[in-house]
Amino acid sequence: MTRLFCILLFSLLPWQHITAQEALTYGPSGLPIPRFVSLSANKVNVRTGPGQQYPIEWVYVRRGYPVKVIAEYGNWRKIRDLDGTVGWILHSLLSGRRMAVILDQPRLLYAQASTSAPPVLKAEEGVIGQILRCQKGWCQLRISGLKGWISQKYIWGSLHRESIN
Repeated sequence: MTRLFCILLFSLLPWQHITAQEALTYGPSGLPIPRFVSLSANKVNVRTGPGQQYPIEWVYVRRGYPVKVIAEYGNWRKIRDLDGTVGWILHSLLSGRRMAVILDQPRLLYAQASTSAPPVLKAEEGVIGQILRCQKGWCQLRISGLKGWISQKYIWGSLHRESIN
């Protein structure tokens, strides 16, 4: 009976599709883990542990850069970035604003969620855009004031098949 309840509960979460690789759990904040967030400041220290007593391992200097929260401890969030690097960031330096990075090579964004739709822009690898919504494996991004759809597999910033409204 408990297993059936869990399956039903997960099926009622419209914004989050669960994959075998990333099972949904909740951190002490009450928010799901894993989840994507973005950097809310132009300079963000990443530490080796969850506290100011831990050394700074590196510094991000790109506001809006998306990172994946993979754990929580108090006011600290353990994150993983696009390159797979892991560290701890104070939660106040993170934003719930959903952003994405274009992966691997220049990519076309389309007027609709289909490669048969007219292209509206070409984004270079590493360009960051705001995620407006995601559905059925496609995300609509805003990049430099233009909106376009791109397959989720070509961005870093959303979970596999995640729905975002």
